[in-house]
Amino acid sequence: MQMQNLVLVECIEMLKRAAKEHDAPIWSRVAELLARPRSRRAEVNVSKIARYASSSKSSSSNSNTSSMIIVPGKVLGSGSIEHPVTVAAFSFSNTAVKKILNAKGKVLSIDELVRMNPKGTGVRIIV
Repeated sequence: MQMQNLVLVECIEMLKRAAKEHDAPIWSRVAELLARPRSRRAEVNVSKIARYASSSKSSSSNSNTSSMIIVPGKVLGSGSIEHPVTVAAFSFSNTAVKKILNAKGKVLSIDELVRMNPKGTGVRIIV
């Protein structure tokens, strides 16, 4: 008998709805990646986010210039991050949350990011 994570199922359905309602294919891609078996879902370290998230040094005082990243899986705490990044993921390790917040970044759930940015403009998927 297959067990299903109801929170995950609801998140995938919400992403599919948002993709249709806002004509934003990024959300259907994230839903597709989240629908994978747990063993194939993304596990991304903070160091990888730091590497791929653009740090805008010219206007680092403005927090609105931080990159928006979505991880269709779990964010882990290995490595370091020095610049503010907005990260949305299905789950986070405690260490990852501390490191992102210490770098003046934001930690969001996937549905919070969809509500903040329904079109998915400027959001990068990291797997």
